[in-house]
Amino acid sequence: MALLLKKTTIASHFRSSAQKTEDSTYHSRRGFHIEPGTREKALLAEDSALKPFKSYKKSVKQLKRIGDVLTIVVVAGCCYEIYVKAATREEARKQ
Repeated sequence: MALLLKKTTIASHFRSSAQKTEDSTYHSRRGFHIEPGTREKALLAEDSALKPFKSYKKSVKQLKRIGDVLTIVVVAGCCYEIYVKAATREEARKQ
């Protein structure tokens, strides 16, 4: 019975803490619905002096894509090897 009471108090504690965090995120997000001022717009504007340094984005995307493809190939190869070993073991058991 004591264990049951402990579980309910723990669950109520988590519920109350979750409600507190939901309220705090709601209040912090309300400020983003205000139209940005001139300073914020100036900070968000594209800077022409930084354009030469943004050329790496395409190569990074391409490198990520190559890495993803290689990962898929390696995982597929491992799965195939596991399948082949399992099939040969099953075949050896039948004989």
